[in-house]
Amino acid sequence: MSSKTITPRLVGLDLAVGSDKSAVIRELAGRVVAEGRATDADALFEDAWAREQKDETGLPGGIAIPHAKSVAVTVPSLAFARLKPGVDFGASDGPADLVFLIAAPADAAEAHLAVLSKLARSLMLDEFTAGLRAATSAEEVVALVDEAIGESEAGAESARAADVADDSPAASGDPASGTATPTGLLIDGRPARIVAVTSCATGIAHTFMAADALTAAGKSAGIDLVVEPQGSSGYQALPQSVIDAADAVIFANDVDVREEARFAGKPVVRTGVKSGIEKPRELIAEAVAVAADPNGARVQASSGPAQSAAPQDASWGRKIQRILLTGVSYMIPFVAGGGLLIAISFLPFLGGYGIALAHGTDGVNNAVYTLQHYAIWNLPPEGLGYYLGAIAFEIGSVSLGFLVPALAGYIAFAIADRPGIAPGFVAGAIAVFMNAGFLGGLIGGLLAGFAAWLIGRPAVPRWLRGLMPVVIIPLGASIIASGLMLLILGAPIAWLMTQLTGFLNSLTGAGAIALGVILGLMMCFDLGGPINKVAYAFAVAGLAQQTDASFQIMAAVMIAGMVPPLGMALASTVLYRRGFTQVERENGAAAWLLGASFISEGAIPFAAADPLRVIPANLVGGAVAGGLAMAFGVESRAPHGGVFVFFAIDPIWGFLLALAAGTVVTALVVVALKRFAAPRRAATLAAEDAADASAEPALV
Repeated sequence: MSSKTITPRLVGLDLAVGSDKSAVIRELAGRVVAEGRATDADALFEDAWAREQKDETGLPGGIAIPHAKSVAVTVPSLAFARLKPGVDFGASDGPADLVFLIAAPADAAEAHLAVLSKLARSLMLDEFTAGLRAATSAEEVVALVDEAIGESEAGAESARAADVADDSPAASGDPASGTATPTGLLIDGRPARIVAVTSCATGIAHTFMAADALTAAGKSAGIDLVVEPQGSSGYQALPQSVIDAADAVIFANDVDVREEARFAGKPVVRTGVKSGIEKPRELIAEAVAVAADPNGARVQASSGPAQSAAPQDASWGRKIQRILLTGVSYMIPFVAGGGLLIAISFLPFLGGYGIALAHGTDGVNNAVYTLQHYAIWNLPPEGLGYYLGAIAFEIGSVSLGFLVPALAGYIAFAIADRPGIAPGFVAGAIAVFMNAGFLGGLIGGLLAGFAAWLIGRPAVPRWLRGLMPVVIIPLGASIIASGLMLLILGAPIAWLMTQLTGFLNSLTGAGAIALGVILGLMMCFDLGGPINKVAYAFAVAGLAQQTDASFQIMAAVMIAGMVPPLGMALASTVLYRRGFTQVERENGAAAWLLGASFISEGAIPFAAADPLRVIPANLVGGAVAGGLAMAFGVESRAPHGGVFVFFAIDPIWGFLLALAAGTVVTALVVVALKRFAAPRRAATLAAEDAADASAEPALV
């Protein structure tokens, strides 16, 4: 098998494959497999098709470059088809007759990605595409491509010279070279100075084509334009002096701009990477216009996930969802770590489950070297084991105490980046202080984040920029968010939490099974959200009563909370793998441990991707688990830990049976809904897969 990136057998000239671009991609994927460079044509097609569904790969000039990283690919390859007639790949000027499939291994080395990016840059050259259209044989096409990517003797020298340019800033050339600059592109009587950053999802093709298109347009317009392509093979950051001297910045990106804070305060034009390829002149004109507009968009001093990661046209619902999930993801380690430490403290040879109420100040007023009445041979509450259990309980309790402040802090971080963290934590602490609980922290985090974001929006003098993220933004946002919580919002939220808790208490005598069903529904509705936390807080608070009823409520809540991630894990990794995307299957593998540990948030990725099927399945399974737990009289003296606190659960058979029933019911319901309630087709699932999705065989 040839080590060259392209071979004659990977080339098809004047092919007629109909009008469906999927047929073109399948044809080229089949050629890659037939040449022994990939193991599965269907898998390669699905990965390339997923990329195509995210953003069509047709380009002006009759070109299309479907591409993907795939675990099915073993050798980096280019497959080429010259079509007759052309096929529509979504370009603005009509069908494509020159199609390259760029196939890279999922773990492609930087050198391989750099070779593939050279092809993308060559496609911007008219002489290269003209040569492809005029070629009379596959060997002639291979020779043209080899020279373009530096794999022929003639092209090796030029390729070595271009290696540095592949990942380095691409300068437009000196404006003083004689090119006349249009009056509309002058700033203060001189040619505009613009910097740009380009990046796409795979970092192979569009990244460098957009860089070259902007560079060429800047040179043609006689302005000073420098581009930083952020490709998969790495990137070389623009010198800060170049950024500081720029009048404006163009972000042509489909993914996050790396180190965006370098451009803080600069007038900015944000767009997708394909716009950088298709309309570079318009972007340059827009950048000059925004530079002259005092009210134009600016790169925020605290540019964070909300600015760089979310698509410009994303709905507010999507943005808020992403913000809340960011807060939850950062909060989970506090909950999991703290809960498991508390569970460890309940071990019989340490403090036993009674330590939650009886440890007093043992863990605070002693140190190992000051112990007096503790001895390793004594039993609790006087042994060394009891002391160590008290220490574990204290650490776990303090960790859980960060739950609401951490949630609020990282919700604010998702909106305003680092300047939002401090006011978010403060607003969360105020929510705890006012007994507003989880819901108060959620609202406080949103208030703090948006306050920090708004304070950071106005352009400020350069001498003040250094103070903005460390003093001015945190101070102002803390005053606004925490002030609103204390003066207006905290009391109503605390009242609402009290009413919800009182409602649950009123159900205690109305029937244990009914209460278990209600608690199960609450635990599974929003997966760590306000309703889930009300049920959990109700159960944890009841532990102080040390009654059989309080232990049973705790068990029902814990079992029901374990069901959603375990049910999704069972469905996505065992029962119905082909009904889930690769990313969901990977999340399912992780959800086994998360569910076993009583971390309901492990099911959030599934609910976010397919809420109309996943949430009802969770509710049914949670209701079954909660009702059975109460029917079996299962008691849990541990507030967290899942199966890892088996020693604090009685009877263990009832715990396992209720958990298994809820898990199986959830899995079966979600599988039934996915198969029979508007099932997603294979192409849709492929489009939802990540760029590095693997096409593993389904079990069903």
